[in-house]
Amino acid sequence: MSDIKRAKIIVSGLVQGVGYRYFVMRHADNLNLKGYTQNLFTGEVLTEVEGDFGLINDLIKQLKIGPMKSHVTNCSVEWSEPKNEFKRFEVRY
Repeated sequence: MSDIKRAKIIVSGLVQGVGYRYFVMRHADNLNLKGYTQNLFTGEVLTEVEGDFGLINDLIKQLKIGPMKSHVTNCSVEWSEPKNEFKRFEVRY
């Protein structure tokens, strides 16, 4: 039996203008997770994702690394129950 969760992840550092959101989308798609990622006006990147708890943790490990030109300084995660509102994973603008 799987443990389905929702996570709100905010990543800060050099994470805008370096392909970070597409990095997130590629990894989330590979893990079959649903949700979205978007830039925030603060310079951070927000990701909201739903899926298996273990797979979300795998994604978080990748988000802490980021793509080659990024530099992640902080990654905060808020866990909650899923709302089942996502059909796929997407980049929002």
